[in-house]
Amino acid sequence: MAETTGTTGTGLPTGFRGAEQGWPGLHRIPRPPHRLPLLGDVLGADRRRPVQDSMRFARELGPIFRRRAFGKEFVFVWGAPLVADLADESRFAKHVGLGVANLRPVAGDGLFTAYNHEPNWQLAHDVLAPGFGREAMEGYHGMMLAVAGRLTDHWDRELAAGRTVDVPGDMTRLTLETIARTGFGHDFASFERDRPHPFVTAMVGTLRYAQRLNSVPGPLAPLLLRSAARRNAADMAYLDRTVDALVAARRRSGGGEGDLLDRMLATAHPETGEKLSAENVRKQVITFLVAGHETTSGALSFALHYLARHPGIAARARAEVDRVWGDTPRPGYDRVAKLRYVRRVLDESLRLWPTAPAFAREARQDTVLAGEHPMRAGAWALVLTPMLHREPEVWGEDADRFDPDRFTAAAVRARPPHTFKPFGTGARACIGRQFALHEATLVLGLLLRRYELYADPGYRLTVSERLTLMPEGLRLRLERRPAHPAAADGPRHDPAGPARSLSADRCPVHRSAD
Repeated sequence: MAETTGTTGTGLPTGFRGAEQGWPGLHRIPRPPHRLPLLGDVLGADRRRPVQDSMRFARELGPIFRRRAFGKEFVFVWGAPLVADLADESRFAKHVGLGVANLRPVAGDGLFTAYNHEPNWQLAHDVLAPGFGREAMEGYHGMMLAVAGRLTDHWDRELAAGRTVDVPGDMTRLTLETIARTGFGHDFASFERDRPHPFVTAMVGTLRYAQRLNSVPGPLAPLLLRSAARRNAADMAYLDRTVDALVAARRRSGGGEGDLLDRMLATAHPETGEKLSAENVRKQVITFLVAGHETTSGALSFALHYLARHPGIAARARAEVDRVWGDTPRPGYDRVAKLRYVRRVLDESLRLWPTAPAFAREARQDTVLAGEHPMRAGAWALVLTPMLHREPEVWGEDADRFDPDRFTAAAVRARPPHTFKPFGTGARACIGRQFALHEATLVLGLLLRRYELYADPGYRLTVSERLTLMPEGLRLRLERRPAHPAAADGPRHDPAGPARSLSADRCPVHRSAD
């Protein structure tokens, strides 16, 4: 496989291969009809929404197609048989595509951005995987409940003031606090702030800058993005400082309670005895803080949008919560998995709008994709997940319709494998998948039990893109439900201490509002 580490003077990762280098039969793959010399397929292109732009081309050109931009050719795949073939781990592996490679200056060889040949990926994976096992997850559950309590306190205040709630903003606060507390024993005091925490601002800045790099010719990027590059450097420096302070505080304290940061600092590989370096610890913490909240916040936001738009589905999900959880004020860990219909709502939201909307695969050796398209070793394709999840032959002609019953046990068994891929595929699939699904199902259950959700009749779903997807400008009106007294007003004991006790003024890292 190509070792695409570092960057060149072209602005592209070293070893970058355009499709013209790796696909001998490229001329047989459909492309847009109006191609300009040098510039490529840019007529009518939407640089702000490249995923949705590619979805439009996918509908026109079919299950495999190509686009050319600034002299480089890219192959997109979404047909189910083609994706199933790309999922074959014996012939294909993860490819760190341009969008992900553009994050390497901030995330380095963290789990998400590492190249396959970099040893720290396997080391970190083996060290951290137990942090997402059942025992660890049960330990996180109480902290998830505590952070969710801060969200509902905030929503209660907004409701009392007669205001609608900012769904994407509040889901971002929720998921950042959840991964920060469960993984690193830190509190960003997000719900005590009028504005997003500076960490979130810096994180969003780096994601948007990485995406902008894909929309300009590589050699011209230093000139066209000069001021943006300066802002990005400042954002990366802030992320580094924040994480360095967090790690330093943990080292001074002598350890936490066996969370992810403890594992990063103290756990040796069970076979080699090797530990993560200080630099890699920083990159892994940034990876988890960014990836651990950004995608889950999007998934929750889309799910709440669809629940508000489909009151019958919301009522069915709410009835399940009332039946399964009853009047318990703090549903236990095992009760979350019993919310099977709520989980189907979440899965259907991830089907329509997988918040990580693409993943790339590269050939381990010369091969032929689906018996039709020859690929040389190192050649790669980008799987367009929202289109895979709308494949009519798999999901039906109504694939754009929201229907959680697509995920009944019988329906799942009847579908071909590798047709639902919101977390990627293979050995490099998301390590935190079960964490994200447990957190999101728990939060949806708590919100459904507490509130009726009402959509703004004038709102039309607009999906913003910053490498991940998020509904833009989504606000909901709430009404408090009559509920079991214990469930509505019971004590919120936090095993980690009262929510306010970890506020920013006493934070061991910042000791200030930042």
